Amino acid sequence: MTALPAIALRPARRLVTRAALAASLLGLAGAHALPSAHAALSAGAQAPTFTAEAALAGKPFTFDLAQALKEGPVVLYFYPAAFTQGCTIEAHLFAEATDTYKSMGATVIGVSGDDLDTLKKFSVSACGGKFAVAADSDHSIMKNYDVAHAVLPGVANRVSFVISPEGKVLYQYASGDPSNHVRNTMEAVRAWHQGAHAPRNNPEKQ
Repeated sequence: MTALPAIALRPARRLVTRAALAASLLGLAGAHALPSAHAALSAGAQAPTFTAEAALAGKPFTFDLAQALKEGPVVLYFYPAAFTQGCTIEAHLFAEATDTYKSMGATVIGVSGDDLDTLKKFSVSACGGKFAVAADSDHSIMKNYDVAHAVLPGVANRVSFVISPEGKVLYQYASGDPSNHVRNTMEAVRAWHQGAHAPRNNPEKQ
């Protein structure tokens, strides 16, 4: 029997980028993304401010956390990679809830290590143009919030924060399962909203 000749793979087909590897692993992980290896910032911590290139409904702009906090609390959620199963599910859930967040004065912003061109598409298809997603191009934001994945460079763990207008972390939730991030952050925003608008006790005039 004549042996089949060996097929030489082209170098370009042998090389797998870090981003492609991360996306493949996260895709295999499905809705339950790879587990967190770090303890993210906890409630009461000062939230690091940042600016980042972002996209809303396919249009690029610069997101400034400090400016957003002047309008009210910010729901900042980190996710591993756009267009993976769990992250798409999570984006749909946040999109459905965005109007409720807005009714309580809150802004939603998603952050990942994806490039801006990818996020322009993701902001339309998965986010429905309802909220913005920012590109953490140098991975400094995920590092400052201590949510960077320990194994996959440039990939964030799935962690959500609610940040008060004063810049303090009101709530933090870390879970690879995307299903409860909206519900839990919504409860935290609602608690803030009720407290911020609660009637103040005034002493009766004598």
